[in-house]
Amino acid sequence: MGDVCAVIVAGGSGQRFGNPGGKQLIDAAGRPLMTWSLLAFDAAPSVGHIVVVCPAGRTEEVRRRAVDPFDLTVPVSFAPAGDTRQDSTRSGLAEVPETCDFVAIHDGARPLITPEVIEGAVRVLREDAELDGVVCGQPAVDTLKLVEDGMILDTPDRSRFWTVQTPQIFRVEALRRAEDAVRAEGFVGTDDASIVERAGGRVRCVEAPRDNLKVTLPEDLPLVEFLLRSRG
Repeated sequence: MGDVCAVIVAGGSGQRFGNPGGKQLIDAAGRPLMTWSLLAFDAAPSVGHIVVVCPAGRTEEVRRRAVDPFDLTVPVSFAPAGDTRQDSTRSGLAEVPETCDFVAIHDGARPLITPEVIEGAVRVLREDAELDGVVCGQPAVDTLKLVEDGMILDTPDRSRFWTVQTPQIFRVEALRRAEDAVRAEGFVGTDDASIVERAGGRVRCVEAPRDNLKVTLPEDLPLVEFLLRSRG
């Protein structure tokens, strides 16, 4: 059994997408959007368990529509989503089995992740004992501007900037310590890595394909569906 637990965060309200019930169960190339992520982690050899974080009142619906019809081989359990993304991650983390040394946090609305990318990121973390986590992403290619009230204040050197995605993979104990620390001080991070960084952890960026897109707005879906279908 693998020693990585995937925590699929699917508790969003879908406000930006314009779907009051959230976007995790909308059809994407013939399957619920979040199912694509479940299938990728199910196929990754290092993954021994999956936790789906979703609204408490929709657990059975998610199980019936996005999990049970697809014959996953890895055990799947559920955790209730919180009021914030950070709360949802904490809820999922509480369900990670003791047999898992690593936890991979992934957006349920990022369906283009592949087992190969998952395994590559896990390998980087596994082989460097001094790392607390790894984050998938890419070096920034666009020019960046620091802007205030619409006015440009600075144009930083983009060579030091990355755009980051999920999965973000951590040693379980490192993420738990970081969660406890930031909760005590009331810090809210912009992603899970920022929590570990805040607590003094070492996190490395690893390059992943740029097509590991997240469905946030309605116009994102046609491109994601095209890419899913192009993979056959």
